[in-house]
Amino acid sequence: LARAESARLDSKLRTCGKHVLPKFRRDFRGKENLEAVFASVAGARDTLRLEMCYPLNGSDLSPERNPLEAGLGFFVDLETKFIRREKLLETKANGARERLVAFKMNGKSPPPRPHYALFNDGERVGEISSGTLSPSLNIGIGMAYVSAACAKLGTPLEVEIRGQRFRATIEKKPLYKKQT
Repeated sequence: LARAESARLDSKLRTCGKHVLPKFRRDFRGKENLEAVFASVAGARDTLRLEMCYPLNGSDLSPERNPLEAGLGFFVDLETKFIRREKLLETKANGARERLVAFKMNGKSPPPRPHYALFNDGERVGEISSGTLSPSLNIGIGMAYVSAACAKLGTPLEVEIRGQRFRATIEKKPLYKKQT
């Protein structure tokens, strides 16, 4: 889903870029500056997808993780035959060991980053897969794999950032909700 949304956004940016590119070249004077603009667009896209909790392949999704852990089991038809089907049936029967959850930092903190450790009651319970400072929410947000026992909404967590622990809470997806 995130890949399709990302591809659609890339297509729109490229179409828009055909008209805007000459102006960028004139205004930014040089390929290095133009590449920096496109890098910032990619960064903005990543922040927006994280606010909506769209998983990113390579960060939140990987060969080491399965769709049931990532909360994407509704995309999997376990009635058909496919590679690793038995492993998924076993995971479904026994329950996933870890789950992909969304979280928000509680108050001011450095931005959460991938691979930072998560703790609950002093015990390590997981690791961040994606994290950043949300410009829309003005707070640190992220997604992480945590033990299934801790993967409940409202569960308090601590994120270890540069040797210090900062409080966070597991939240309902998506993290950003349009104001009405």
